Amino acid sequence: MKDFLWLIPTLPFLGACILIISGNANLPRRAVSIVGCGSVGAAAILTIVIMIDFLTTGQIPEYTVIVNWFSVDNLSVPIALHLDTLSLVFVFVITFVGFLIHVYSIEFMHHDESFARFFAYLNLFVSAMLMLVLADSLILMYLGWEGVGLCSYLLIGFWYEEEKNGYAARKAFIITRIGDTALAVGLFMLFAELGTLRIQDILTLAPQQWATGSTTPVTICLLLLGGAVGKSAQFPLQTWLPDAMAGPSPVSALIHAATMVTAGVYLIARMNGLYVLAPQAQLWVGIVGAITLLIAGCSALTQYDLKRVLAYSTISQIGYMFLALGIGAWSSAVFHFMIHAFFKALLFLAAGAVIMALHHEHDMFKMGGLRKQMPAVFATFLIGSASLAALPLISAGFYSKDQIIWLSFASQQSNIWFFLAAVVGAFITAIYTFRMVFLTFYGEAKTSVSHMPGNLITQPLVILAVLALFAGFIELPHTFGHVTLFSDLFSTTLPPVTLRPNVESHEWIIQTSTGLLTLVGIAMAYYFYVIQPKIADDIHASTIETHRFWYAGWRFDSLYDAIIVKPILFFARVNKHDFIDKLYSALVELSEMMSALFSRSQNGILRWYIMGIVAGAVIIITFTLIITP
Repeated sequence: MKDFLWLIPTLPFLGACILIISGNANLPRRAVSIVGCGSVGAAAILTIVIMIDFLTTGQIPEYTVIVNWFSVDNLSVPIALHLDTLSLVFVFVITFVGFLIHVYSIEFMHHDESFARFFAYLNLFVSAMLMLVLADSLILMYLGWEGVGLCSYLLIGFWYEEEKNGYAARKAFIITRIGDTALAVGLFMLFAELGTLRIQDILTLAPQQWATGSTTPVTICLLLLGGAVGKSAQFPLQTWLPDAMAGPSPVSALIHAATMVTAGVYLIARMNGLYVLAPQAQLWVGIVGAITLLIAGCSALTQYDLKRVLAYSTISQIGYMFLALGIGAWSSAVFHFMIHAFFKALLFLAAGAVIMALHHEHDMFKMGGLRKQMPAVFATFLIGSASLAALPLISAGFYSKDQIIWLSFASQQSNIWFFLAAVVGAFITAIYTFRMVFLTFYGEAKTSVSHMPGNLITQPLVILAVLALFAGFIELPHTFGHVTLFSDLFSTTLPPVTLRPNVESHEWIIQTSTGLLTLVGIAMAYYFYVIQPKIADDIHASTIETHRFWYAGWRFDSLYDAIIVKPILFFARVNKHDFIDKLYSALVELSEMMSALFSRSQNGILRWYIMGIVAGAVIIITFTLIITP
């Protein structure tokens, strides 16, 4: 299969090219669907074949060079792909979940005038993310990194006719550029120090070049963290992701589950060898994750918009992944990434089905009663919610998130604050998740159902629901028989987590405690939003300022507006007519004056033209006689 590895990112890219080139030809929607879905589906099939071959033979196509990209001095960069177990998991999620989202989009976007443009953007998005995770060098990864940034801008602002959608797209693009700049500086430093940007060479040379904890690797890792923070919407650059809900629901599912926001997790996991040399930077990865999962979880508790709850949930869950990376639980972070992709894609797509059925209503307090009217969507949404809340034993999310919570206590690099943040975050997640379920599907119906979803919407939901239930069983804890298929998968790619001595006996206590805490959170949500909703109203009224603070995302937008946006706009207005502008304005005025002067000579009178020729000839002859010796 090594010879066909290049087809995986190429097929979606070719699909995008076909749809872009033929977009004005008014291709039938069926043809657009075949090209858009077929290209990603073919890439998914190739990926599954490679996975089956690996699981049966243990062999994987590791490296393939497609073509030399460019050479400058001593820097030669080929377009080369590197596939190992880490990238294989990401490629599987991107192609398989991406394919289901494409299928869902056929029905969801069926009546949209820009049907072909939408699928072209989706294909390009998938191709860019595949290039990111398959790239053999950081500079090729950066190409995919910026590609997903471009596609997110195009898809978030897909319905650009509304001003707020264009604003959300620009906000996402600009904020992520801050992190991208930090990442670019980190790449410059890596090349200056090691003379290469090939990932495997960096991981080999770094331990030979630097001692653990030295300044240079710490600085580089902090810069890489800056890039990851921007792309994965982590503290303090998390403000763009809730507004990114302006795009169509399939876009939200693709961004949150399979592509852009997981890029930061992949970058840090891929560069794990550098972070091992920079424990201070790795500690900051964990700190960022712990802070993010708490502030985003609190904000999710107060939202009214169904999709914004899920957006803050994504920020929080990626915070768990960053926390795992920060404590050296590399495979646990990737495990939770995979499970999160399944249940978060499911939740966004099910939420899109609800919103479409209710005349595009987003407010959960205007929903209700959908449990009986939309039973298939309710059942799948409930499964996704159970996995998000880590419902004990029966959901995949329990096994992936529980592993991170346990290791936040047991890992050699963990501390009590990380453990408390993980536990409190799990409790908050259970409350806001089932608050969302009860407000949307229980109680009295407040908005009538106008459209029932068809098979192209419900079938992807069912497939994702099955994965959200059973995918967690590939990695069971010691207390459940210690099935370690996922950890074994990464044995040659990611270093194992180091446990503190004599902690194994506490594992079942922590599992039981966090499981009970999750059940308590679900019970509280049921009591406050089904049994006694008046109590929830009273709590809201008595904590109105805190509610507003959390609802506004802890007012980070207001803070950045005050310290960055307004000062820049002020100085831009003050310096509107700076001296540089005056130079260009003077050049324009001079050109206009000369044009006006010469245009006077074009009066249409023949004798004036003859006189001009004679005068010019006399001047030229005279000048020639003067300078000729």
